[in-house]
Amino acid sequence: MSKRVRSREVCADCSAPEPRWASVNRGVLVCDECCSIHRGLGRHSSQVRHLTHSSWPPTQLQMVQTLYGNGANSIWEHSLLDPSSSVSGKRKANPQDRVHPNKTEFIKAKYQMLAYVHRMPCREDDSVTAKDLSKQLHSSVRTGNLETCLRLLSLGAQANFFHPEKGNTPLHIAAKAGQILQAELLAVYGADPGALDSSGKTPIDYARQAGHQELAERLVEIQYELTDRLTFYLCGRRPDHRNGQHFIIPQMADSSLDLSEFAKAAKKKLQSLSNRQFEELAMDVYDEVDRRETDAVWLTTQNHSTLVTDTTVVPFLPVNPEYSSTRNQGRQKLARFSAHEFATLVIDILTDAKQRQWGEKTDNNRHNSENQDNDQPDYDSVASDEDPVQEATCGDKSSDLSDGPITVQEFMEVKSALTASEAKIQQLLKVNCHLSEELRLMQSKLNSLQTENTTLRWQTPTGQQHLQGPFGRHQPRGGRAMSMYETGSTLRQYPLRVENARLPCICSSPVTTADAVEPEVDGEEDATLPCTEDVICKTEQIIKNIQELQRAAQETKHESFLPCSEKICMAVTEMAALFPKRPSSETVRASLCLLTSSASRLHGECQKAAEHNPCPSDIQLVTQQVIQCAYDIAKAAKQLVTVTTKENNN
Repeated sequence: MSKRVRSREVCADCSAPEPRWASVNRGVLVCDECCSIHRGLGRHSSQVRHLTHSSWPPTQLQMVQTLYGNGANSIWEHSLLDPSSSVSGKRKANPQDRVHPNKTEFIKAKYQMLAYVHRMPCREDDSVTAKDLSKQLHSSVRTGNLETCLRLLSLGAQANFFHPEKGNTPLHIAAKAGQILQAELLAVYGADPGALDSSGKTPIDYARQAGHQELAERLVEIQYELTDRLTFYLCGRRPDHRNGQHFIIPQMADSSLDLSEFAKAAKKKLQSLSNRQFEELAMDVYDEVDRRETDAVWLTTQNHSTLVTDTTVVPFLPVNPEYSSTRNQGRQKLARFSAHEFATLVIDILTDAKQRQWGEKTDNNRHNSENQDNDQPDYDSVASDEDPVQEATCGDKSSDLSDGPITVQEFMEVKSALTASEAKIQQLLKVNCHLSEELRLMQSKLNSLQTENTTLRWQTPTGQQHLQGPFGRHQPRGGRAMSMYETGSTLRQYPLRVENARLPCICSSPVTTADAVEPEVDGEEDATLPCTEDVICKTEQIIKNIQELQRAAQETKHESFLPCSEKICMAVTEMAALFPKRPSSETVRASLCLLTSSASRLHGECQKAAEHNPCPSDIQLVTQQVIQCAYDIAKAAKQLVTVTTKENNN
């Protein structure tokens, strides 16, 4: 980054100038004081790296810079951008605040509790919502819009979601489209580069077939990221994956020294772990390596005369609430390993990982081991000094970590196990194909019923079959219109603040200023809903105006924002007028609230852009804010069409 660009950067949490740390999974830059709090949250909440002193894959750093530059922080502070938040006492931290408790409480609320993230208006079925969000993510990764994908991930979209109709994951789609930054973001959120599609191909295969060689090589690096990081920690080298070298096993220079009982117990039990337990241990050691490396960078870069050490130290891995108490205790005990003991454990894990990679522990062995260990702690004895004499059931067979030659008998056992494993895989693939075919038949039948239902529902006296509305449910599936977000336009999902506008508000508590919102009408709730055709007609008018706003944004015609917003607000007002003043349906109220408040925000942002004439460096953010409001309006209109159709058909 140039010095000119860096000078404009501020901490995402307190706005202090020139932040030197990055939170990789949040897409933000933070100052030293805020970073000290991030480190205490744990990597499951925030993965911090120093911008200049930490080792970065170039494309991962580019991904973070892109997210930060495009305002990803507004995803985590959505509700704070609402003017009403200042009335309720909610505010973000500032550079003058004390680290404890002010900044600590704010950062924990922001990243651990996600207190300020935009919430979906209706979450009656979380599983359905997560599936819908994951499908949106699956579609969005083909574009370069990182902020949209981060927003979907923040709401619960799954990076490893397997699309039942497409037969692949979001990482497959990003790889095929050559979106290397999207691949980096998905990988940070746990996407598996080795995941198989319905044809048995990985994202790496997709990238190579599409000619994206650099992306394919990066995906291979991501696949071996854990073992590469452990190797680099010990010897400062990484394997040469391009030439087929995937493992480097460092050797201890003083291997003749006696190991402590502490480390011996861990070494004896390592190979007795099931694959699942071994993977958990390896991930925990990876986290401990990250903690130790970050500690080293932290001590190197801090001015100890201005920062109090006891407020910034991270003595062991923070508790991860998703893990069992046994596993969290084992993770924290890793900090008690001396440098020599920890290096020995890392070497043992690298050796065992290489052996497991080459099939010395097959699927059958793994399943047997898991069945035997179901009642056992995950790996309580790995870092424990309380029961060093408890031996693994594997005896001598699991105590040797050498890379010596194997016997013919061992070779035949491995070969036999691999053959059995391959047969089982083929059987599972056949079952999967059968289930996929049944799913396709059921989906086809459902589509046919939906088309027939739509034809009957919208048939007019003139014989017109159905309305060609802006949403897919009013069109045949084969010709479903892709929304502007699915096709990768410049519309981006950004949380924004609410501005003044004279629009009716259906919310239970008004979100606009008193002089700009019509007062609620007293009286009983009304269960009547307007005619579905009228709602669709107004929705089409809103979408048409939003598309006009989109074209103005794409063509950078910012002077057209205000006229477009006035048209949209007028159409929104007409649509809101179709509904009763006090709808009895909670879903209708929530959708109307989102519709009218988003229109108010849109008008306010467009008016602000017209009045203040933002400089070129700020116009991009203004455009993103305007487009986010348009997205919320379109989403609310679609919800109203859906609920009106459903209620009128009942």
